Amino acid sequence: MKPWFFISLALGIAFSIIFFYAPMEKTQGIVQKIFYIHVSSALTMYVGFFIAFIASIIHLYKRESRYYWMSKSAIEVGYVFCCIVLLTGPVWAKPIWGAYWTWEPRLTTTFILWLIYTSYLLFQSYLKENQKKAEVISSIIAVVAFFDVPLIHLSVKLWRGVHPTVLRNKEGLPPSMSLTLVITFFVMIGLFAYLLRQRFFLEKLEQQILQLKENQ
Repeated sequence: MKPWFFISLALGIAFSIIFFYAPMEKTQGIVQKIFYIHVSSALTMYVGFFIAFIASIIHLYKRESRYYWMSKSAIEVGYVFCCIVLLTGPVWAKPIWGAYWTWEPRLTTTFILWLIYTSYLLFQSYLKENQKKAEVISSIIAVVAFFDVPLIHLSVKLWRGVHPTVLRNKEGLPPSMSLTLVITFFVMIGLFAYLLRQRFFLEKLEQQILQLKENQ
């Protein structure tokens, strides 16, 4: 069977667990179930950008294009999950805070991260004539951009934001909710790994085609 079949099946199971197994939160109601998608996407986004961070450092040291391809692929896939975070957040915030968006520290730093990686993706189309230069500059941007990730994670404590944090069992998160979050996270990681593999393959194929054209 194709990998996408297992990914689709896993997503179906995760959504079933979210809506039929995880209990309804007493004060927030059904809208709280966005929590599982929102938090899992945020954690997956962190993983994607961390992979890009490490791959970019290795590329700057070894100057091997395959590490740049990995970094670029991880950023593109991580960017998708960043968009999911920014879309699901307001949907969750409106019934709870009474507004889709507030310039709360965690929201603001996440939006800044989105802007940085949006600029990174736009930058890719401007330096195609000098691929080696583009790889180096892109890797530098990827390394610098990642430093916003710890700020996002620590922003609630650093600036006393009102954004909720993931509660541990001893602080009130029921085991069923914890299990649902863990399952959803691993499903998201599986989806990320599949998309990363596909994107890396396409990037490698594209570069091979460009090399063939140059050699003709």
